[in-house]
Amino acid sequence: MKIIKYFLWILWRIWFYILMGVPIIVFSPVLILSILSSKTYPQFFFLARLWAKFIVLGMGFYYKIEREQQMEKGESYMLVANHTSMADIMLMLIVSKNPFVFVGKKELANIPIFGFFYKRTSILVDRNSPKSRHEVFVRAQKRLSEGLSICIFPEGGVPDDETVVLDEFKDGAFRLAIEHQIPIVPMVFPDNKKRFSYTFFSGSPGLMRAKVLPFITTEGLTLNDKKVLKDETRQVIYHSLLRYIKK
Repeated sequence: MKIIKYFLWILWRIWFYILMGVPIIVFSPVLILSILSSKTYPQFFFLARLWAKFIVLGMGFYYKIEREQQMEKGESYMLVANHTSMADIMLMLIVSKNPFVFVGKKELANIPIFGFFYKRTSILVDRNSPKSRHEVFVRAQKRLSEGLSICIFPEGGVPDDETVVLDEFKDGAFRLAIEHQIPIVPMVFPDNKKRFSYTFFSGSPGLMRAKVLPFITTEGLTLNDKKVLKDETRQVIYHSLLRYIKK
């Protein structure tokens, strides 16, 4: 039975990358046209949301989104959530109807097919390079000035230890939010670790929940308030995750 189970896990993981790649290949002419100009990014984002839903449903996941506050059309936000799975990208795309760009690690650009579009539509960061971190702020400021939102997973990566509920937060998301006086939208994805973690032989089809928590304002804050804002946001997400764990 164990051999069969591991074999099915292998097929299921391969199926995930097939689901990622096939729509991108089929619609690549349209996708390429949609990333030629910042003015057509909303069209690319619309297609990306359809792609995300296709993958989630194709993997046997079904999602449930609870919102304690709604994002307003045309407004910019800083989207933050806990990070435990590759599926976090897809679920974030499903949750937010407001066009946004990801700030993510440069290694994802190495994924065949997906990486081609990822590095042209997201803001990539080499966390070991001070120059790269500075360039992130320059590019993020440009995107915000275009009316887009930004999504950052503030843990800075997925913890190697899967028993960690929520790792410590990096500063970047909170510095940008304060500098541009945009609200922070904290979210929790309580099921993604169970459904599709980075551990290869793990996961299963099932429910993926997302909860949008009340927004945290940055109006009137300065960079001196960055640590307080970061700690407040982390506590809000952490305690929400604990409530799901205790259920």
